Amino acid sequence: QVQPVESGGGLVQPGGSLRLSCAASGSIFSISTMGWYRQAPGKQRELVATITTSSGRTNIADSVKGRFTISRDNAKNTVYLQMHSLKPEDTAVYYCTANRGDIGYAYWGQGTQVTVSS
Repeated sequence: QVQPVESGGGLVQPGGSLRLSCAASGSIFSISTMGWYRQAPGKQRELVATITTSSGRTNIADSVKGRFTISRDNAKNTVYLQMHSLKPEDTAVYYCTANRGDIGYAYWGQGTQVTVSS
């Protein structure tokens, strides 16, 4: 069992920056990839970014490429989502996932709200 726990959400003005953190606990040795998804009101959940725990290879959605970066600190079992140049359309609940590639299963966090508004 793995439990991802997100933190760092909040209210930010357009053009501002925010960093989300996701700390994973439990059987983390089994995790091959961690990532961030988001879901805005009335919209489907969408992938934002992923990172492999071994090599650090990243995958960033086109909608946030150039503005968001994902990174990891394996010593802390933590993944970060650094967000710059935030737009109102980035407003969403952001969810962290910890993925077991061997069985194709994802553990989800509870989510953290990011609101971009003046």
